Amino acid sequence: MADRSEIGAVYVAATVQGVALVTFPAASTIFTSPSYYGLSNTAYGAMFLPQAVTAITASLLGASLSRRWGMKRVFILGLFANLLAMCLLLISQVVMTNQPLAYVILLLATASLGVGFGLTVPSLNTFVAAFFPQAPDRAVLILNALLGLGTVLAPVFVAIFVGLGDWAGLPLLAAVLLAILMLFSVRLPLQVDVAGGATAGGPGVPSRFWMFAAFATLYGVVETMNGNWASLYMVSDLGATTTLAALALTAFWGMVTVGRVVFALIERSFPEQRTFHVLPFVAAAALVLIAILPSGSPALGILAFGLAGLGCSALLPLTISFGQKELVAMAASVAGFLIAFYQTGYGIAAFGVGPLQRLTGLDLRQIYGLVAIVALVMAVLSFVVVPRRRAQEPSSTPAASSGVGAQKRI
Repeated sequence: MADRSEIGAVYVAATVQGVALVTFPAASTIFTSPSYYGLSNTAYGAMFLPQAVTAITASLLGASLSRRWGMKRVFILGLFANLLAMCLLLISQVVMTNQPLAYVILLLATASLGVGFGLTVPSLNTFVAAFFPQAPDRAVLILNALLGLGTVLAPVFVAIFVGLGDWAGLPLLAAVLLAILMLFSVRLPLQVDVAGGATAGGPGVPSRFWMFAAFATLYGVVETMNGNWASLYMVSDLGATTTLAALALTAFWGMVTVGRVVFALIERSFPEQRTFHVLPFVAAAALVLIAILPSGSPALGILAFGLAGLGCSALLPLTISFGQKELVAMAASVAGFLIAFYQTGYGIAAFGVGPLQRLTGLDLRQIYGLVAIVALVMAVLSFVVVPRRRAQEPSSTPAASSGVGAQKRI
């Protein structure tokens, strides 16, 4: 059984990964401000394209690398890639007045962050499923709640450091935390057996996997539309200050975190399958509300983005845990594959908004309305991923439901 040091390292890593992941979106107004980087909306969105590509690649290769090197080494490599991303972000500020050079460094930073996310998050999900075989769904929800906590802290830290006149404090803080975590984790066993995973596109991938993959992709679009564009929408369409824009992003990620904790606590009275069916409708309602908010109503915007966070909260971790339970033949690869498809949706929303605005003339308000339709499609698909008749069946035995039957229990 895993000791407290291993469990603590995994949970702290989830929190720090959340901080690193949202560092760039949390600073969206910095990147687009003429006083700083002066990026257009299109350039800002394109900045996340390398992150999506490298995250997808790293997630798909993660299972193979884990079998070859061991999960611990993949985890450490992911932490190092995150650390490199924060260092590159710090370097970009030194050459900020040279916009082409600064932008190239930003692209390298987001590419490195994608590698870190694509290697670290699947590793963390695999670790907790192995550490808590009796309650894997709850363990994955709690892990992702801590990841969400980190995403909450990032915009708070940005607001604090901007108020202090030096927003570079956020990537510096994240870099220090990542370095400490790496040094601590290197000394831990962190061993799981990851033999037996399927390969991408290989014969070992069940047909049912593609339903989970489609859901993860749609979820990536919905989450990213809120996580990456909330601050800019608050400023450009609702007339919010930078502080209120940061508060809206904090509300979104805060409710993502709260929702994950709450749904983990009430799983006995409100089963995870029911949560999975209800939350997409909540997300769709929130997106409609965001799209129809009147100009000059930042307070309502904060509430609407909080509701969107609740709608998104448990969906990705439940998709992963349901997939690990059902797709036993590829259990060791499920987390990485689904993170890859989630990142595909992330790339679509992060990069696609700018070109969509330029080609069609749609504003952010109208695009939020279109993404509400995506959330409704996701709601319908949730009943395909987890059919109602299956949701009404009693849970399987702990050993079967852990979804990591090919993994060694520690």
